[in-house]
Amino acid sequence: MTGVTHRPDRPDPLDDDLGWMLGIVFRGYVRAAEHTFTDFPGGPRGYQLLTAAINGPARNQGAIAEEIGIDRTVLTYLIDDLERPGFVARRADPADRRNRLVEVTDAGRAAWEQRRLILRQVESHLLGALTPTESATLRSLLQKVACSAQAVDPLRDLCEVVTQVQADPTPAAPAGRPTGAAAVRSGRTATPRARRRG
Repeated sequence: MTGVTHRPDRPDPLDDDLGWMLGIVFRGYVRAAEHTFTDFPGGPRGYQLLTAAINGPARNQGAIAEEIGIDRTVLTYLIDDLERPGFVARRADPADRRNRLVEVTDAGRAAWEQRRLILRQVESHLLGALTPTESATLRSLLQKVACSAQAVDPLRDLCEVVTQVQADPTPAAPAGRPTGAAAVRSGRTATPRARRRG
């Protein structure tokens, strides 16, 4: 619990705050991941790019940038970082030669597999308080939430929520949870694309 003098009959409001919970887990994950990828081209973002590119057919840079939620210019630099050690290669798109497709090389797949194993150990440590069944359930639920959030534009939706709440603050929110702009602020660590575009 968060409070030093926590009492069971007076729960700390933060203990039920989704933004706080996501932030704590996210910071712990980022710290561990940064150590895992200190010598990896592009760091954690480079690994994410490889993960996106390694599954499925070669795609253009714009599609990958949209999937992992980063600016196309930043993605170009990441591809440059991964291309230097030979982890990825660019080639012209046969359907549209103005596009460049990103392909993962054999060396890139080997590097990805190695870091994936290390990252799994990090994840197991982070989820150490859960049983294997609980861990699998959490992953499944997070995947469901992430895929749902990925299907919409976070910036557009969050801005609409704030605008609607400011214009008409009458809808009641569940007890103990922030509303309006406070809700957006409490969840800002979980919406990197919204922060990037805002």
